[in-house]
Amino acid sequence: MRFASRAAALTVVLLAATLSGKAAPATPLRLVSADGTRPIPTVVVGDTELVSVDDLAAIFGVLVREDALARAITVAYKGRTIVVSQDQALASIAGRLVSLPAAPARIGGRWHLPVEFIGRALSVIYDVPLELRKASRLVIRGRMRVPRVVVRHEVAGNQARVTLDVAPPTPHQVSQDGSRLLVRFDADLLDATLPGAQSQWFVQNISVEQTTVVVDVGPRFASFRASDVSAGADTSRIVVDLFAAADQTAMPGVPAPAPALEATPLPLPTPGVRTIVIDPGHGGDEDGAKGARGTLEKTLTLSVARRLKSGLEARLGARVLLTREDDRTLPLDERAAFANNNKADVFVSLHANASLRHTATGAEVFYLSLDRADEQARLVAESEGVAMPVFGGGTREIDVILWEMAQTRHLAQSAELATAIEGQLRTSVPMSPRPIQQAPFRVLVGANMPAVLVELGYLTNAEQESALAAGPFQTRLARAITEAVARFFAAPPATPAVATSGGPQ
Repeated sequence: MRFASRAAALTVVLLAATLSGKAAPATPLRLVSADGTRPIPTVVVGDTELVSVDDLAAIFGVLVREDALARAITVAYKGRTIVVSQDQALASIAGRLVSLPAAPARIGGRWHLPVEFIGRALSVIYDVPLELRKASRLVIRGRMRVPRVVVRHEVAGNQARVTLDVAPPTPHQVSQDGSRLLVRFDADLLDATLPGAQSQWFVQNISVEQTTVVVDVGPRFASFRASDVSAGADTSRIVVDLFAAADQTAMPGVPAPAPALEATPLPLPTPGVRTIVIDPGHGGDEDGAKGARGTLEKTLTLSVARRLKSGLEARLGARVLLTREDDRTLPLDERAAFANNNKADVFVSLHANASLRHTATGAEVFYLSLDRADEQARLVAESEGVAMPVFGGGTREIDVILWEMAQTRHLAQSAELATAIEGQLRTSVPMSPRPIQQAPFRVLVGANMPAVLVELGYLTNAEQESALAAGPFQTRLARAITEAVARFFAAPPATPAVATSGGPQ
């Protein structure tokens, strides 16, 4: 794409996507504060979630005014003001501009703003900390203790292991109460992510009760051992090993258990890496690519992501999170936001390819493109600023800080990560004739860390579909990416030679 002028380039970057379709109620956000919890109603238009400015005024005590002359909305709090243009997906805070996913929308006679306004703009002028955790449906006001707790569960012979990664580290106690193991945290609430699949015989269920993670043990359980393992300055790891009785016989329909295994300490984190986010592409209503034999991209990416997660945890001792743990729909912007909110060190999005040419085959690795048009828009934004409405009429020039350009500062490292992954994949699986490319994938745009997208292969190629659907091939993919990520963190910066694609797929 080429722009007729520098102004046109900036307009394309800044203008919000047009909201279309009927507004539908969404699951309310939950405000957590010292006063308790209360819902924040939201609606969804297209793929954008919005909150009424009237609700913002009632819940957060802000003063909202519409300036029809300047075509702007002002949100004021204790002498500090945010100006939101009605025509652009932008908010101005004391001369600093931040971007929003969409422009304000008028629904049912009331103005609505994207819910991201709470975390990106309102939090800047508020007098107490204000944090939006959209994926968890939480808004945290004040200095509330709401640690993120990611729970994993695995079984090996006569032993099972429940691992809890806690950020930030939070005081806790592990105890047994009858058939339940309790991990109690000194917190106000838990922001917990629980495993989707659980063992029938060691662990029957894992749940959360306010500030306690509850593990309901099964008939094979006899004893447990809990230990704390360092996982970096910002994260602690709790390891709970569950053991079966030494003389326990096999359950009906279950193979005889192997000899009891001694618990091995989890590896210490690799220096420089604390959190890795893996994004299994598609999910829920979005099947993605589909092979002739019925293999779905969303199923393949989740399977490989789980293998990759296990490999990275064992290889690096890092906190590894998946953007989705099951078959659910997740908007593209929320995937990068999930990585940003968890302060990930790298972001890897997994996909499978499709082509009208059934002979197309091979894995490919992408990182974000910064083509001529994008570069032109960036230079305009940095050098000239943008005109924003001024309350009472008129406009003024304001420097732009674009949320959507978060990835640009990490392009060099993203290229290094792409090169590392391509090099390791090449030793294990077939590669495309153009194994490293650049493209403007939206899922990478907002990632504030080195980020790549890996196309695992072509589901439209019959031979490759069969390979991709097989467990051993998926394991080879996961091992190659694991080794590449390990080498990326261990190697000094390099300047790889890369090819540039003509555009997105």
